[in-house]
Amino acid sequence: MSVVQNSLRADARWRWWEMALGAVAIVSLFIPGGHVLLLNEIAILALFAVSLDLILGFAGIVSLGHAAFFGFGAYAAGLFAKHVMPDPLVGLAVSMGASAVLGAVCSVLVLRGSDLTRLMVTLGVAAVLYELANKLEFTGGADGLQGITMGALLGRFEFDLYGRTAYAYSLITLIVVMLIARRIVHSPFGYSLKALRDNRLRATSIGLSVNLRLAAVYTLAAAIAGMAGALMAQTSGFASLDGLDFHRSADLMLMVVIGGTGYLYGGIFGAIAFKLLHEVLSAWTPQYWLFWLGLFLVVLMLVGRDRLIRPWTWWNKS
Repeated sequence: MSVVQNSLRADARWRWWEMALGAVAIVSLFIPGGHVLLLNEIAILALFAVSLDLILGFAGIVSLGHAAFFGFGAYAAGLFAKHVMPDPLVGLAVSMGASAVLGAVCSVLVLRGSDLTRLMVTLGVAAVLYELANKLEFTGGADGLQGITMGALLGRFEFDLYGRTAYAYSLITLIVVMLIARRIVHSPFGYSLKALRDNRLRATSIGLSVNLRLAAVYTLAAAIAGMAGALMAQTSGFASLDGLDFHRSADLMLMVVIGGTGYLYGGIFGAIAFKLLHEVLSAWTPQYWLFWLGLFLVVLMLVGRDRLIRPWTWWNKS
């Protein structure tokens, strides 16, 4: 047992590049105003990507409808702020809880059938929520949920026009969630998820409760995605159908693929790379930026992906 415990401690120890990444995140809070709104969006997308990596990279659950939880969290936070109370932290907790409940319900459906079945189920859930948000009056329909006004963060920090308070709020949330997620993936539960991902039949034969573990991680991922959606609605003052659209799930999958799956930080690196590519390419060629992004992804998958991932794998072992 001591050998196993020592191995877990060795894998969970902090690497130098993780501490460097944390230091860069703290320093970014003091960057002058022009890029703060972009940084806020990157932090939210990184949180969203981490939620998908938990189920895709660690549990092997493929989803093309993960935006369902993002959009659901955004609408939950917006409706809570408009009709109950504008406190952002309480709204964040409510959105997280509501998305977790939705994830727990959906996990019953996702656990049935093959990978193709899971793809269809996740797409179907996202499509149902999209149409509900489009038809229901209290969600604002196609115009979106407008007029979301947030109170001061912790009763002291107002959300300013330049987005500095919003970015600090999103970044601290991302850091807290990353610390918790890191603890989970380096725990026996996290290693059992990897065992399920690699060989579900073998994991079942040694007595692991497959469905219970998959349902738990799917619920956790849904809660984190709901938090990301809540942050987007709270910091922008708007929730729309865009948060539930298929392209949101597709963009998320691209972020995780670019960053790499199964080591938790891939979502962060992928979100940074994807958003910066989006900004640069859309500024360079507004009409054809998707063409160049697609070309980049093809080249990445064919010749560059291993070269990009190997250094991160080496850092993770160093």
